Amino acid sequence: MPREFRTVNRVLGDQPRIGPFPADQIVPWTGILLFGILVVNGVFQASWFATGVFVAWGWATWWVVSSNKAFFGKFVSTPRIVRGYKPFISLVNPPRPEPKRKSTRAHKRK
Repeated sequence: MPREFRTVNRVLGDQPRIGPFPADQIVPWTGILLFGILVVNGVFQASWFATGVFVAWGWATWWVVSSNKAFFGKFVSTPRIVRGYKPFISLVNPPRPEPKRKSTRAHKRK
């Protein structure tokens, strides 16, 4: 009978969560909530319902945009990899000039 591994902790390797929500959403959602309360309710004197709609819209938009890793990846261009023969020259540490070599042949002057 072959032995199979038994899962001890199913959440190992999963994304951290606080209830049903991913943990990496909590800080941006808090910022959206504070912005909604301060600006929509405080500055524009909107009702709490309008503030709640704005906050819910902001949370939903942020979740859709940031939870799918491929969404932000669409805006990063893929590198074009080609074979080339140009040597790498660092912009931070430029190469030192090579010292002049003395000629190995003796020049005879007559």
